[in-house]
Amino acid sequence: MRTTIDLPDDLLRRAKATAALRGMKLKDLITSFVERGLGQPEVSSSTRPAKRKLPDTIRRGTGTPIPAMTNGEIESFIAQEDARNVG
Repeated sequence: MRTTIDLPDDLLRRAKATAALRGMKLKDLITSFVERGLGQPEVSSSTRPAKRKLPDTIRRGTGTPIPAMTNGEIESFIAQEDARNVG
């Protein structure tokens, strides 16, 4: 089901950065957090990675490594994504 929610800008940026670092879609990250917050078991989804300890090298869903990024680089990445999504 589709819905619209208003989140503070800083919270949305942090959520986008967390999703990117975990190789997840923002939708899947938020769904996981809402399910956990409601205390309900998570619905299995083929698009959501299984819970596991993160490896030393974070990888995309394709298996290619994601280079380490500084906080400044993450902020820049999020700003670029926001600019693309506005148009």
